Amino acid sequence: MRLVILEDYDQASEWAAKYICNRIIQFKPSQGRYFTLGLPTGNTPLGCYKKLIEYHKNGDLSFKYVKTFNMDEYVGLPRNHPESYHSYMWNNFFKHIDIDPNNAHILDGNAADLQAECDAFEKKIEEAGGIDLFVGGIGPDGHIAFNEPGSSLSSRTRLKTLAMDTILANAKYFDGDLSKVPTMALTVGVGTVMDAREVMILITGAHKAFALYKAIEEGVNHMWTVSAFQQHPRTIFVCDEDATLELRVKTVKYFKG
Repeated sequence: MRLVILEDYDQASEWAAKYICNRIIQFKPSQGRYFTLGLPTGNTPLGCYKKLIEYHKNGDLSFKYVKTFNMDEYVGLPRNHPESYHSYMWNNFFKHIDIDPNNAHILDGNAADLQAECDAFEKKIEEAGGIDLFVGGIGPDGHIAFNEPGSSLSSRTRLKTLAMDTILANAKYFDGDLSKVPTMALTVGVGTVMDAREVMILITGAHKAFALYKAIEEGVNHMWTVSAFQQHPRTIFVCDEDATLELRVKTVKYFKG
């Protein structure tokens, strides 16, 4: 497990984007050999997406032979709703790069059979040869995707009820009106992300500091689902200085060294 500590949010975003860029380039994707990327939503990855768009516009990076799988989507929110994760991904990333829309996979929260939709998503990942690099963010309570505290660490893609903390945190995207915030979502499972060949978790800001402490300094615990990645053979936590505030000084010095 690696912990990469950068000075601030911008540096952490740039480091993560360069890492993704280098991974894709080194892979040498082609017509019969796609690079598969797991992607998150939220505020944390926005800086990383901006940098990736920049690399693409500069001619340094192509997404022509990249397949993406998003972590989650709200249930019951129209696809074209400004706060749906479909809208988020297209507005903040996909429409600015050369990805084939057929290769950008996002769960459908309006499917007639939600469990069948989740099973089909797992099958698509399998058919794509698994995920090469899964990028994720976390909530202040240490949840990855919508795997809320208490989720099974071997869980697969499924329908999940959102915790009140998550609903409150998401209210800012819905004019602060709790009645408008979806209470359910489709999400990849912890086990789904654990199956990826490599996992990179982005953690920035002082409000995520306790979650980072739980993720790396304490044991694996289903109440802090991000802690599962201690057991992954290739995990990188990318964070800024603010996110290390709850870590022991010797832990920070060790990883910086």
